[in-house]
Amino acid sequence: MTIVSGMTGTAPPTAGTVMSATGAGAITARAVIRTAAGPGGTTRLETLLSDPPLTLRRTGPARVHLVGSGAGPLGGDHLTLDVDIAPGTALEIRSVAAMLVLPGPADSTMTVNARVGAGASLRYSPEPTVLAAGCTHRLTVRLSLAADAEVFWREEIIFGRHGERPGRGHSRFDVTVADRPLLRQDLVVGRPSVEGSPAVYGHARCVGSSLVAGPRWSARAVPAIGNDPPTAPVQASGDGWTALPLAGPGVLVSALAPDAVELRARLTRGEEAAERIAAGRIVAW
Repeated sequence: MTIVSGMTGTAPPTAGTVMSATGAGAITARAVIRTAAGPGGTTRLETLLSDPPLTLRRTGPARVHLVGSGAGPLGGDHLTLDVDIAPGTALEIRSVAAMLVLPGPADSTMTVNARVGAGASLRYSPEPTVLAAGCTHRLTVRLSLAADAEVFWREEIIFGRHGERPGRGHSRFDVTVADRPLLRQDLVVGRPSVEGSPAVYGHARCVGSSLVAGPRWSARAVPAIGNDPPTAPVQASGDGWTALPLAGPGVLVSALAPDAVELRARLTRGEEAAERIAAGRIVAW
């Protein structure tokens, strides 16, 4: 589906990748979101292309919800979401429910490619990904920001459904700002060598991270605190969470928790701390 200036129509079959079999019942699907600058500094959705099970719904002037119009992803499925935020525009992307990754005859993948143009902003906060027992899943995020773009990006992973062991998951998060690396992060779930270590997840059943990035978090933008120079690193932490300034213009919030509700609460506290870091009002280590 393509939305242009508030008008809705059905995209032609050649507009996106058509679902195709990659194995017994496996699916390949690609959904696309593109914004464009509207009159008076507004944002319009230039392209909103769904490809089930990745179904997109416009839920506000600059907000889109991802709706799972099918089960999974199941083992063997390969799903891709491409996001292009045009210069000077803003968009929020959410989802209506958690993504339950189910086992199948092969590994499943979810790839998100996002580009945020000059002076643009993106808020990406889907519901958690649940790794059901027996699944093997890889999530890859490639996020490219212009020098003055802003982003809020949250990722939450639940270690299996209630009472079951988690499947295997590997999350890779690559972020660049003005073509320079800002973050390279890997999270691995379901490997005995990792989940059995008290130095990694301990007794936690959920892991999450939030990235906030943009000019407000650059070293030059953070004011001096006391006798410290403006470039001094400032970190905050609490029960089960930490907010760590990156070498570039951003802060990474990381959290562990026994359940999804507490994970969201801890990430929220870390995100609030990241805002205080930008304002130079927090110095707790």
